[in-house]
Amino acid sequence: MPRAGIVHRLDKDTSGLLVVARTLQSQTALAAQIEAREMHRSYQAVCSGVLTGGGTIEAPLGRHPRDRRRQCVRDDGRPARTHYRLLERFRAHTHVEVTLDTGRTHQIRVHMAHIRAPLLGDPVYGGRPRLPRAPTPAVIAAIQGLRRQALHAARLEFSHPLSGERLEFRSPLSADLQNLIAILHDDALSSS
Repeated sequence: MPRAGIVHRLDKDTSGLLVVARTLQSQTALAAQIEAREMHRSYQAVCSGVLTGGGTIEAPLGRHPRDRRRQCVRDDGRPARTHYRLLERFRAHTHVEVTLDTGRTHQIRVHMAHIRAPLLGDPVYGGRPRLPRAPTPAVIAAIQGLRRQALHAARLEFSHPLSGERLEFRSPLSADLQNLIAILHDDALSSS
């Protein structure tokens, strides 16, 4: 089978759910659902900066003109739409739920960086990790100890390729992100 049955990909170092088909027929049907935007995916992320609410980012994406491994917002790029919803605010970070209407390469990472809320720990689009004012040693250790972007594929919903039955799968946050969020939550409570 092409690409060993992988229906959609996750960025390197993103945790969570992935769809892998067992037959070529299933892979074709599931890929068609993605193309028709009938497969729903939601992610959880921790971004640098304090967002005031949710929103939609509609900005076309394409290859970066100087670094071919990166993507960027560009007028001649492919259409891309990302919705984000605030789950919890911390002193210098925000926990969000993100859903996609399109599935471009690095879409969430580029769109969140575009609105100046890059994913915490993102080595390509995130810049230097942001610390809250007067951080505790636990906060410093949690932020500096994160060795990947704070992004998790939490939910997938699609129709079974043969029966048509609507299926939903959820994946709990990975241990490193649970720990990070718990520490940021405790820090926000102790400083208020």
